[in-house]
Amino acid sequence: MEHDHHTHQHTHNISSLNKAFIIGIVLNLAFVFVEFGSGFYLNSMALLSDAGHNLGDVVSLVLALLAFRLSKVRPNHDYTYGYKKSTVLVSLLNAVILLVAVGGILVESFDKLKNPQPLSGTAIAWVAGIGVLINTATALLFLKDKEKDLNVKGAYLHMAADALVSVGVLASGLIMNTTGWYIIDPIIGIVVAVVILISTWNLLHESIRLSLDGVPVNINAEEIERIITDIPEVKGIHHIHIWALSTMENALTAHIVLNDIVQMEEIKRKIKHELEHANIIHATLEFETNDVHCETNCL
Repeated sequence: MEHDHHTHQHTHNISSLNKAFIIGIVLNLAFVFVEFGSGFYLNSMALLSDAGHNLGDVVSLVLALLAFRLSKVRPNHDYTYGYKKSTVLVSLLNAVILLVAVGGILVESFDKLKNPQPLSGTAIAWVAGIGVLINTATALLFLKDKEKDLNVKGAYLHMAADALVSVGVLASGLIMNTTGWYIIDPIIGIVVAVVILISTWNLLHESIRLSLDGVPVNINAEEIERIITDIPEVKGIHHIHIWALSTMENALTAHIVLNDIVQMEEIKRKIKHELEHANIIHATLEFETNDVHCETNCL
């Protein structure tokens, strides 16, 4: 019954996240067209770099939505876990896309830094102000679920960073309009690149870790061992492996040493119950007695 509740909750989460991603894609795609058009018309590097960043985020949202749809596809004989791992690959691809965007923004910004051009600060400020509203609204869509999934966390961080960057672009427009310091435009472009780099670094690290089947960062392997060994009937645990099936689901395999193998089924239920509360939904357990186990000679 509890497993069915978790399955229903997981399906509900995916459905609500699908809606959040679709709304985010529509809002940001519309703004990308406005910002790119304004950037070209006004010859503003700050607007163009921010539009490039927003376009990267739109691509990221589309890929994340695709990954969530794939994660619902049922397993088959060729893909016995289904396509859940696609969510991890998408988060890695998103991080790479953003790093490429950083390189392009820096190149253009340094070029503009050498040759600053007169710009309309008022127009830039108005466009950036719209960006603040749209990026903040999109970030709020993912606020509730940002700690539950790596792609959602990435979307939230990107949108929150975009909102801050748009605030910077807005400020640059006001400064240019007041002082005529047009060099502030490429400087903001460089700041955008730095913000993207900082917000992307952890996403890249976590994505690589999950791609290599490392222990997810929100799970402490030593704590999981302690939870299992704290059950009185458990004598020991070894060959424990923890990895991510997707950015939302974690799995574990382990060999459990018992004092009395007769209690195996009851202990299995206890362990799986505790693991579910530790965010490990899929657990495969092999039970052994204290006098006959494979601690030294099995893989």
